[in-house]
Amino acid sequence: MTRVIAIANQKGGVGKTTTTVNLAASLAAMKRRILLVDMDPQANATTGIGIDKHGQSSTLTDVLLGESHVTEILQKLPETSLHVLPGSPELTVAEITLMSKERREYHLKDALAPMQGAYDYILIDCPPSLNMLTVNALVAATGVIIPMQCEYYALEGLSALVGTIERITQTANPDLKVMGLVRTMYDPRSNLSRDVSEQINAFFRNKVYNTSIPRNIRLAEAPSHGLSALEYDKSSRGALAYLALAAELLRKDTGKIASDGEQAW
Repeated sequence: MTRVIAIANQKGGVGKTTTTVNLAASLAAMKRRILLVDMDPQANATTGIGIDKHGQSSTLTDVLLGESHVTEILQKLPETSLHVLPGSPELTVAEITLMSKERREYHLKDALAPMQGAYDYILIDCPPSLNMLTVNALVAATGVIIPMQCEYYALEGLSALVGTIERITQTANPDLKVMGLVRTMYDPRSNLSRDVSEQINAFFRNKVYNTSIPRNIRLAEAPSHGLSALEYDKSSRGALAYLALAAELLRKDTGKIASDGEQAW
C-alpha cells in the first residue's frame, strides 16, 4: 500500500520544501519508489529538484482542474526511482477555482488514486498556509510530517495546523495521522534551540523524530543547482541528516507505531 505523506506547516521559512525534496531523494536512494507532488504555487520543490517550473505545458494545476491526467505531467528524474508532479505559480488559480467545485477537498486524492501501488511513498509539499491546496493535500494523505524551526514563534502557529488536522480527521479523512515533527535548522549550541526542543519533546513526546536537521550551507546551496543535498554533496551534514531521517521514518513506518485506534494527534 502506498504511503501518502503531506509535509505541512503554515509558517514559512521552516525548511518544509527542503525537507520534502531531501527526504524524497534520500528515500529514493534507499531503493524506495517515490513520487514528489509539488502543491505549493511557489513551486520551489519543482525547481529544487531540477525541473523548470515555467517550461511545462501542463502542471499539477491542470490535473486538479480535471484538464489533464496525472500520467500526462509525471516526470522521472534520470537514474533514480524518483518521479515528480511539478507545480507552478498557476496553482493559485487552481486554489480559487476549486472553491466553487463539487468535492473541492478531494481533487488531489482523486487524481492520485491511479498511483496507488505504483509507489512506496508519495510526498506532498504543501503551501505555507492553511488554504484549499493544503486541505487537498491533507485529505489525500495518510500521514503528516511537520518541519519546525526551534524558535518560539514556530510554536505559536502550530495549534492552527493541529486544529486543521483534527477537523479533517473528523470529517473528510479519518485515516490521517501525524507521523512526527522534524526539528529543522537546529543548532544544539544555542540555548534557544535547546529550550524550544525540550518544550516540543515534553508536549509531543514520541511524535518528535530523534533526527534533527542542522543549519548547513550545502542544504542552502543545493536548490540553486537544481539538486538535492544528496546529489550536491553527499558527505555534507545536511545530506547525512536527511538520510538519517529517512532511515528513522522507515523504521517507524515498518514498526507501525500508529495503531488503527490512535487519535490523529
